[in-house]
Amino acid sequence: MAVIHLSKDNFNEEVLESKVPVMVDFWATWCGPCKTMAPIVEEIAEERTDIKVCKIDVDQEPELARQYRVMSIPTFLVFKDGEGVKRDMGVMSKDELEGLIV
Repeated sequence: MAVIHLSKDNFNEEVLESKVPVMVDFWATWCGPCKTMAPIVEEIAEERTDIKVCKIDVDQEPELARQYRVMSIPTFLVFKDGEGVKRDMGVMSKDELEGLIV
């Protein structure tokens, strides 16, 4: 499945009401580490059918970044049953990123 781009308009439906775990990548276009992680995030989105992979541009959606206390990017949050269950940030391997998914 392709990466789903989130906004405040579709966040509740795509993340909080999801029946499957959701990994959310908080990122920005100017962020070097975010660019490093982008192909890994895309690869996971294409390979995994048991989860949703979503991205939020923090410059476009600052309210969501504040709501989830995103202080540095990239930050990865995993939601299950509408609750944030895992969180990590920075550059990591594909295995480490997939390790966040419960």
